[in-house]
Amino acid sequence: MFSHLPVPGTLRLFCRMSSSCVSALPTSLLRSAAYVGGSWIRSSDSATFPVLDPATGTELVQVTDCGPAECREALKAASGAFQSWKEVSSKERSNLLRRWYDLMIQNKEDLAKIITAENGKPLKEALGEIVYAAGFVEWFSEEARRIYGDVISVPLKDRRALVLKQPVGVATIITPWNFPSAMITRKVGAALAAGCTVIVKPAEDTPLSALALAELAHQAGIPGGVYNVVPCSRQKAPKVGEILCTDPAVAKISFTGSTVTGKILLRYAADSVKRVSMELGGHAPFIVFDSADVDKAVAGALASKFRNSGQTCVCTNKFLVQKGVHDAFVTKLAALIKKDLYVGNGFKDGVNQGPLIKRKSCGEGNY
Repeated sequence: MFSHLPVPGTLRLFCRMSSSCVSALPTSLLRSAAYVGGSWIRSSDSATFPVLDPATGTELVQVTDCGPAECREALKAASGAFQSWKEVSSKERSNLLRRWYDLMIQNKEDLAKIITAENGKPLKEALGEIVYAAGFVEWFSEEARRIYGDVISVPLKDRRALVLKQPVGVATIITPWNFPSAMITRKVGAALAAGCTVIVKPAEDTPLSALALAELAHQAGIPGGVYNVVPCSRQKAPKVGEILCTDPAVAKISFTGSTVTGKILLRYAADSVKRVSMELGGHAPFIVFDSADVDKAVAGALASKFRNSGQTCVCTNKFLVQKGVHDAFVTKLAALIKKDLYVGNGFKDGVNQGPLIKRKSCGEGNY
């Protein structure tokens, strides 16, 4: 009744990138050191790792490669800052977050350039992510003023039950590379509004966006130690993740990424029964029945499959098309791909499909 429909040549198409364009990063927000306790610090062993432009393979910058020592410094800073941050009034936390939001909007073009340079997504799409990311900060700046408790009815007439909402403490924030700004602000905005402090461990492919947000948080007046960023290489990530998820100072873990890694972090959290929020990988089939409007289905399929060059957690990874419309759907989808998709460096005008984040994503033999 149904047949599996791959999209022939899709991965190969995304790997044919021009090497003629080398992205120029905005120096006003470009940071390569870790941000801990309100200061920019280097690793104790002076180690660094490269951030690459996925469109060309060109090295953009060397970033501080944090290890256990920097993690413990960040934990100390976040723990110390929590003692004062939790006492800051909800109005003042709201005002600080609003200033952070305003600075993100004022610098949205530069923030978008950083995303395109390290992630590869087209500049227009990157700009959309920044507006989206800033929206989380704006939302939580307003919600910070509305952290209400509850009064609950109880069986006894002379008593009332009161519920107070209080910050839990230090939160570890581990984010993916496909939305290097939005996946941070949606987590950090909520934590800071509630009165928690955070340590962000960004993906090793896209640490520059997290560090640029740290610069703007600093400019907004968010106190040192409230927002910390510890970038690290893939080689150091397991040890860094273990420390940030097992240390007694950490009360909450928020992670977006693979199910495999999520299971590891859940085991880390179990020993001390830490609170966790997990957004893990899944499957996203696109189902087309005989009764479907094929033109609308094709348009929806294009949007669903090719957002961020197919690199989102909800992008279609399997098409199930009923026999009656199968051939028409395939023909129209192929025609629309050829007509509407423009592959290239994300900084080039007209490009709406940037490179995949790394060469191995293209598949064996598709270079």
